[in-house]
Amino acid sequence: MKRVLVLIGSESSIRANLMRRRVAEVQRIDKEILRISKVIQSKVSESATTLPELPGVGALTAARIIGEVGDIRKFKSKAAFGHITGTAPIPASSGTVVRYRLNRAGNRRLNHALHYMALTQARIHPPAKEYVERKVSEGKSKREAIRCLKRQLANVVYRQMMADAQRAQLAT
Repeated sequence: MKRVLVLIGSESSIRANLMRRRVAEVQRIDKEILRISKVIQSKVSESATTLPELPGVGALTAARIIGEVGDIRKFKSKAAFGHITGTAPIPASSGTVVRYRLNRAGNRRLNHALHYMALTQARIHPPAKEYVERKVSEGKSKREAIRCLKRQLANVVYRQMMADAQRAQLAT
């Protein structure tokens, strides 16, 4: 940014003035994003959740999950949670072919958070890498393997949030 400002610093053309204003606006927005990210991170810390301890879950993802789920105890089981997150498999078998298709129902924002968690874990977390490789070796496509991982991660998030809720209940 500084380099661009130096190049257009002495210019007085309309284009240079527009560029200076755009750069200033980007800098202002960047500072606002940083400020809001710090607020979100402090709120997640205050909530005493252990979600950020999971690989692939940062403060923003944890905040999204907590905000969308609310009280985890409203879900009767991990299957109900999977249905709400859109990770529960839908049978799409035909004849002798047994397969499941993508579930487009449920909360898409929760599904999106789980999707990024799955992509991150499939890239950097050894157990998740092994899980995806095992599913691919079983004949699933990489997409289907990620979908299966996402379903497993929904179960992990459910268990983690239930443990957090029970810990909070015992503390009161």
